[in-house]
Amino acid sequence: MNEQPSEPLAAAAPDPHATFVRDLMSPPIGVFDREMTVAETVEQLRKMTETAVVTYCYVTDAEGRLDGLVVMRDMLLATPETKLGDLMLTGVFSLGESLKLSDALKQALHKHFPVYPVCDADGRLTGLIRGTDLFAEQAIEISAQAGQMVGVEKEERTYTPFTRSLRFRHPWLQINLLTAFAAAAVVGVFESTIDQLVVLAVFLPVMAGQTGNTGLQALAVTLRGMTLGELKPGSAGGLLFKETALGFFNGLLVGITAGLGMFAYAVTKGEAEPWMLGMTVLVAMTASCTIAGFAGASIPMVLKKCGADPATSSGIFLTTASDIGSLSMFLGIATVLLL
Repeated sequence: MNEQPSEPLAAAAPDPHATFVRDLMSPPIGVFDREMTVAETVEQLRKMTETAVVTYCYVTDAEGRLDGLVVMRDMLLATPETKLGDLMLTGVFSLGESLKLSDALKQALHKHFPVYPVCDADGRLTGLIRGTDLFAEQAIEISAQAGQMVGVEKEERTYTPFTRSLRFRHPWLQINLLTAFAAAAVVGVFESTIDQLVVLAVFLPVMAGQTGNTGLQALAVTLRGMTLGELKPGSAGGLLFKETALGFFNGLLVGITAGLGMFAYAVTKGEAEPWMLGMTVLVAMTASCTIAGFAGASIPMVLKKCGADPATSSGIFLTTASDIGSLSMFLGIATVLLL
């Protein structure tokens, strides 16, 4: 077991809905003094294992501070008179009991230990948390993200009462309605353009759908990176550039296909400038997907910077940005190039 020094304990901000390490930990077992011999320890372990599963032996000082850890394999290979202090591994990785579960998951992500010791702010061993319990909570956190992006609280389950589900979801739908009005207002601004080029109306949902999907891809990757602790300080700029570039190139490739589709449709309808209509779709799709890629990566970062949960209804805000961006680009470029 390759132990690493404990990372600094992070102060947890007050949050009535947050889960902390102390909420999942169990009382410490297998705790011994460094002066105890292997023979004495094994004798005590025989009694402990009758009622509990002991994975590691933890060595503490007189005040209960965690000094080290002894792996069972090392005890089996040691002589009976060997003291635990001579066998133990020092610099043991531990979790702070006041650490938020989300932060603990990020610290333990690459450790993969069966059991993690939990210490208080003074380094005293206060409990243990099994890796299965810790990462079961991570699975719940990740599974909740899809719902949170569209205003479904992570507390809601299939068995949640009807009235509570309504209370959870409805406020976000009202917000979504207001943002939809903003997208509708964009269409209203270009009403004269649509009146003169009715063929554009056919491609409005195509533009909005492709742009929205591009943004959701960037959003999903960004949220996953935040949950797993992959988004380190100073790396936000690189992620924004990558997702914006992906939006550009995906938009360009999809725009070529969509532009050809518009060209073919315009020809069948006898439109005067089918090539210009196809080019309008190509340029608008490229620009819109570029905006969507940037928005998908930046929205959760902005929410986090504002102190909000990055996953909370980020999908609603992204949909608004994507719809406004795609419709304004499409109709604006059509107005400039075709009228």
